[in-house]
Amino acid sequence: MEVIHARCGGIDVHKRQVTVCVRIASGSKVDLEVREFGTMTRDLLSVSDWLKECGVSHVAMESTGAYWKPVYNVLEGEFSILLANAQHMKAVPGRKTDVKDAQWIAELHAHGLLRASFVPKLEQRGLRELTRTRTTLLAERARLANRIQKVLEDANVKLASVATDVLGVSGRAMLRQMIAGKDDAKATAQLAKGVLRKKMDSLELALEGRIRSHHRIVLEELLNQVESLDASVARLDEAIGEALKEAEDPFEAAVAILVTAPGAGRVSARAVLAEIGTNMEQFPSAEHLSTWAGISPGNKQSGGKRLSSRINPGNKWLKTTLVQMAQAASHQRGTYLHALYSRIAARRGKKRAIVAVAHSLLVSFYHMLKNGIAYQELGAEHFDKLNQTRTIDRLTARIASLGYKVSLEPVTA
Repeated sequence: MEVIHARCGGIDVHKRQVTVCVRIASGSKVDLEVREFGTMTRDLLSVSDWLKECGVSHVAMESTGAYWKPVYNVLEGEFSILLANAQHMKAVPGRKTDVKDAQWIAELHAHGLLRASFVPKLEQRGLRELTRTRTTLLAERARLANRIQKVLEDANVKLASVATDVLGVSGRAMLRQMIAGKDDAKATAQLAKGVLRKKMDSLELALEGRIRSHHRIVLEELLNQVESLDASVARLDEAIGEALKEAEDPFEAAVAILVTAPGAGRVSARAVLAEIGTNMEQFPSAEHLSTWAGISPGNKQSGGKRLSSRINPGNKWLKTTLVQMAQAASHQRGTYLHALYSRIAARRGKKRAIVAVAHSLLVSFYHMLKNGIAYQELGAEHFDKLNQTRTIDRLTARIASLGYKVSLEPVTA
């Protein structure tokens, strides 16, 4: 088998140690040398020095949890690093040791048999950390909001049955009133603002509960945590904005392009760009990107039969953001994405329809970013125009099935 890299290294990564194998091929002779190092920064610098002494320029390692990141950070810029999915480089069955794993990685890399994972540039990885942390905090805030609702239900307070947002301005003021021990439902209802004041009678009934001391303690703790998370999210939003302005890549221009699509806002557009970047040349095609994201239908066939079309695992952060955007886009009537959702939901269910809309959005983002153009709306009539004859035959047959005779004439302009 042809040798692609005559001098290369394979690294087996663990939490407390890394095993490094240097493979040097000279004609038909192959020399292997293996050493073990710790994972402290000083140890990883020693790895870099040793690889340089051996004349290694290409290094491969597996993406083990988050443990590959310290190694990658130290070796980045010094070597050509290939980060490979651990599932794609399983050794043949037999004795398994860290040394053999490192040797197997080096062997595969020497012959060009490893497929590289997408690792963005340093500034994009920093942006990812900010957007992912923001998403995590919002998920925690949602859990706290649900917990507050459970406490209110336990206290016979039906605020959520009347107010759309229990943690809105009016809801928080009422919660603070309850925490302070003021149980007058009528007085608490007067704290309502905006459209909620139109529901005063229902609101007073909803606020008549049985609030006890332990309810007040729990509500205060939960509400304090929610407000702390809100402050943290606001700080992260500011940090994300600054990171976008200072980045070398044109993130802000890319955000302006993505927000032209249905269901896309500035926050979600930033989250998408943090995952895929602005340069689409790193993905061979839109289909490759959607597969990497885990949002394209699988293709599992055997014996001429399609066994499964379940979506593959992918980037869970990107997938979650795309699904949220798809849910928003599916409610915007008169658009291509709404028509796509309606067609698939009627045949295959709402969940599959949302995944299809998310896939369509990501494919659109790929071409929008690659060509630097805004979203082009196809319209809700797009599918009918694709095959007018089939649409006419289907609708005519449906009317005929109701007992009517149909005669069609084209409209002259």
